[in-house]
Amino acid sequence: MMTLKFGIGMIPKPLRDLAKRNAALTSFYSHSLQKSGLFYGFPSKKKLQELYSHTLSYQAIFIEQFVSEQPVVNQHFHVVIRAYKHSNIVTTLKSLLIHKDYVSDITIIGEVISEKTISDVCASVFNVSVYNSFQHWDVRKGLTQVVFINSGDTLHHRFFDVCSRVDNQGLLYVDTDFVNLSGEREDARLLPDWNPYLQMSSHYIATGIVLNIEKLRSLLIRSLGKASTIASLINVLANEQSELPISHIALSLVHHTNNKTRSALESKETSKYLNEKYDAVSKRNKDTETLAIQWPLTKQPLVSLIIPTKNAKALVKDCIESILTKTTYNNYEIILVDNNSDEQASLDYFDELNQHPKITLLKYPQPFNYSAINNFAVKQCKGEVIGLVNNDIEVITPTWLDFMVGHVMREDIGCVGAKLLYSDGRVQHAGVVMGYGGGAGHAHKYFPRYHPGYLNRLIATNNFSAVTAACLLVKRTHYEDVNGLNEKDLTVAFNDVDFCLKVRELGVRNLYCAEAELYHHESVSRGLDVSKEKMARFNRELAYLKEQWGHIIEHDPAYNPNLTLRHENFAIKDEKERREEARKSAKA
Repeated sequence: MMTLKFGIGMIPKPLRDLAKRNAALTSFYSHSLQKSGLFYGFPSKKKLQELYSHTLSYQAIFIEQFVSEQPVVNQHFHVVIRAYKHSNIVTTLKSLLIHKDYVSDITIIGEVISEKTISDVCASVFNVSVYNSFQHWDVRKGLTQVVFINSGDTLHHRFFDVCSRVDNQGLLYVDTDFVNLSGEREDARLLPDWNPYLQMSSHYIATGIVLNIEKLRSLLIRSLGKASTIASLINVLANEQSELPISHIALSLVHHTNNKTRSALESKETSKYLNEKYDAVSKRNKDTETLAIQWPLTKQPLVSLIIPTKNAKALVKDCIESILTKTTYNNYEIILVDNNSDEQASLDYFDELNQHPKITLLKYPQPFNYSAINNFAVKQCKGEVIGLVNNDIEVITPTWLDFMVGHVMREDIGCVGAKLLYSDGRVQHAGVVMGYGGGAGHAHKYFPRYHPGYLNRLIATNNFSAVTAACLLVKRTHYEDVNGLNEKDLTVAFNDVDFCLKVRELGVRNLYCAEAELYHHESVSRGLDVSKEKMARFNRELAYLKEQWGHIIEHDPAYNPNLTLRHENFAIKDEKERREEARKSAKA
């Protein structure tokens, strides 16, 4: 691996830059780095397996304690197996035999299975019924908790011991992993709490769910004709009833299998459903089976793109010219806010820009305060949608605003952030994770542009608790409802995170838009915070963030508690990090 890195380092920079724009080469290089353990701090496959084994040990201890302390809420479960061709349904049926204290009835949907096979495997233990499709399933009265699982998948031996002690009022799901031929558990899918846009774009929940049929029977019956997979059924249920209670247990309690036929069917069905219900257009990535969803707009709202700057003519020129020449969305205005520029070339250029019909120049002759500058500009602009844009942003994807505006105009969405890249193509921002570094940090930072990310979260639009204001869209109503950015306590750092979390408290979700790609030449104009004064200010603002949002820093619902907070790479926690957390918890 070191030979590969050395060899690439010997290639002239222009050729390296050209190679970086080749998706296949970038993907190969990223994969090679990850396998070697040199991938931006990401563990090798061997190290990852070691970390996951330790995680499972911690989970086993937790499960024993949980089961011993919590009373049983639901004793009886019905199991529905969604069967597919070329999948081992017998394995799934046999695995349920150890759960006979909780399960008495099984329904098989899809693949026709012979009565002899059922009889040989489990007829003496379970009542088994078979239906061709969800639509034909007779959802009889009297069912309470129903488990949905794909054929070939199996349930952890403590699955029902845990789930029977959870008061599931709607839909419950768990983390999953894969059991290899040696019996080792690997390929952990450590999921976030309910993430509706990740479900629509990448079907991150696809098996091992529990539905409270007693509460959802009528909703389920209405939905069964619109889906034939578990993953797409979840999308239908959640979109037909927006207030559907969905809970998540961060324990690996289902052992999944991979099925390309099923994955393709999930994408096709969700795309069809979203088109029929919302007139949304989805572009399917056949390699990853993710969807790029573009929501329809009944009108083109005016977007006010606010760009603060001090001098930096070259940066501003690249930024504004890229917006004007590349952006396909038409109804926008640019508000350039001059914060004490003193370079004549910049001043002359800004005056020249002010003559452009889409550009307005504002003067803010006060000390630098990012929050105050933007609040000032919002009061002067006209847009129904507010766009916060740094002066070192450069457009890559012409349709960036089309996608972002489509998202931000949805009723359930608050702030929308973009996929931001450093000049060399590495990821600078793809959503903000609370808890990184004790405060907040950027998901998948330094990953290559074309890497799919953990659970496809780099290439699939999905919900995060916060996004960066280097390129952020929000409805004016939401901006004003939370009184804008905090210009008193957060003049430079974390004002965007605080803002997003305040917007989130309005009852909406924030979103990372993977389809909107822009360069962010970070901190070129302001520089890094290395002076004593700047470090003191940063520490004050970090302390404020912790005081205000400690509960989300402690558990970010868009993340998984089994993943590390030391690195921005979605790796699994090591033992040292877990021990430190245990000590802090004991002190608290």
